[in-house]
Amino acid sequence: MTRPNTRSAWWRLGRLITGVLAAVGFVGACDLQNIAELEPGVSTEADVREKFGQPEAVWDGDEGAQIYEYNRQPEGVVNYMITIGADGVLVKVSQVLTEENFAKVQPGMPLEQVRRLLGKPRKVQTFALNGETHQDWRFQSKGQTEPMIFSVAFDKDLRVIKSGTMPDPDLRKN
Repeated sequence: MTRPNTRSAWWRLGRLITGVLAAVGFVGACDLQNIAELEPGVSTEADVREKFGQPEAVWDGDEGAQIYEYNRQPEGVVNYMITIGADGVLVKVSQVLTEENFAKVQPGMPLEQVRRLLGKPRKVQTFALNGETHQDWRFQSKGQTEPMIFSVAFDKDLRVIKSGTMPDPDLRKN
């Protein structure tokens, strides 16, 4: 039996893809189990924190509600926003990295509004020469087998210039 050539680009790419898919599957399976165990109108804030832990961010919602952000980037393909009513009871769980939410990102929108809509990005790049900042989220559309990237470009005032989707460059074959 021969040993694999661990210096080969193909071998390293295969290991990267396997690792990403395993991480996505593990996190996704745990999340789906935890979500299944929560019941809107019954589960409490304490139940949510027990299942998901400390949120990445907490946003103010309507009528005293709080929205907990549970980020699964950079390797995952989902971000969750979990709404807790003013009474401390679960209202809803939303996976926010969707085509519908991407369509809401429009030129002129401030960065904080995009962050509140989509959660923390997987990658942030700042380009000093043109004054742009790009933020990327990894997602997977229904029916797709490979993750994609939704990318938003912001101007120097941190307002959206443009957005779009592309294949995940980390999975691109050489």
